[in-house]
Amino acid sequence: MTGGARTQVVVIGGGQAGLAAGYHLRRLGVDFVILDAQSTPGGAWQHTWDSLHLFSPAAYSSLPGRLMPAQPGEEYPDVGHVVDYLADYEKRYDLPVQHGVHVDAVRRDGERLRVESDAGNWSARALISATGTWSRPFLPAIPGRSAFTGRQLHTVDYCRPADFAGQRVIVVGGGNSGAQIAADLALAGDVKVTWATQRPPRFLADDIDGRVLFDVATARRRALDTGHSDTGGVASLGDIVAVPPVRAARDAGLLNAKPMFTRLTTTGVQWADGSRDEADAVIWCTGFRPALAHLAPLGLRGPRGHIPTAGTRAVSEPRLHLLGYGDWTGPASATLIGVGRPARDAARDIAQLLSG
Repeated sequence: MTGGARTQVVVIGGGQAGLAAGYHLRRLGVDFVILDAQSTPGGAWQHTWDSLHLFSPAAYSSLPGRLMPAQPGEEYPDVGHVVDYLADYEKRYDLPVQHGVHVDAVRRDGERLRVESDAGNWSARALISATGTWSRPFLPAIPGRSAFTGRQLHTVDYCRPADFAGQRVIVVGGGNSGAQIAADLALAGDVKVTWATQRPPRFLADDIDGRVLFDVATARRRALDTGHSDTGGVASLGDIVAVPPVRAARDAGLLNAKPMFTRLTTTGVQWADGSRDEADAVIWCTGFRPALAHLAPLGLRGPRGHIPTAGTRAVSEPRLHLLGYGDWTGPASATLIGVGRPARDAARDIAQLLSG
């Protein structure tokens, strides 16, 4: 189906959230298409750094209906295993994914929504946006950023320590990506790494992995939904999962964070006490923003950039559901194991809308 068509539902994004939505829409007998900008299956997992592994064992990292098989020799699967699993999932359920299709805009068109793409237009009665955040990296406004003559990369650009052999690298960010990339570089032995964070790093207990984090996030959402006090969720436990490489670098004294520098110079950074360090590269592990530009014509964004939702449904546009962007679109919905439940709820809500 090229050039666009009429369908009941368009799902934008063919990563884990889009596939989970497709699984539930198929089970409900809804006619749909998934439009994915990636040329091959696997979503954003195809573009992460080489050494990345999941936080959870395979059986606890599965999409609805299909357990992720264990990876031989690995308790926590690597990214290649995840990509293979997502490709197999797409094929196993014969999900109607159109790869290499970039959606430019979504507009109201009477009782339908018009999805405009570089492969033509689709007309749908409902829409699920599942584009995630990986394509929209966030870079902070730091003085001197444009003056620095070394390399500047974001998490999305980092691949492996060998690319920085013999160099002085500053890694910025106190979350999981910052800790893991700093550890990856430090353990290589031939990279001088400085780790800069806004506040002292908060490591979770060594025995906490993705299984615990999912349970904690779910419990927090349940408490909030039933009017109980906020448990604090995952943030109350810490910011950094102590995966094996992070533990190894931390225990070897290689992960010693410095308070954030105040500015970039032409050849490095300047710290709050006025001292300076030279650097060949800065890697910004400073997070992401939701990739929602295609929804701009609908005029739904609130003052903080988020689209107000009730569950996954957009409050001001009931034909639109947002899936997989973070806890505001379902607890743990940006994770493999967590996206299944909000995907099911979104599909059911849409099926009810279509039957009305």
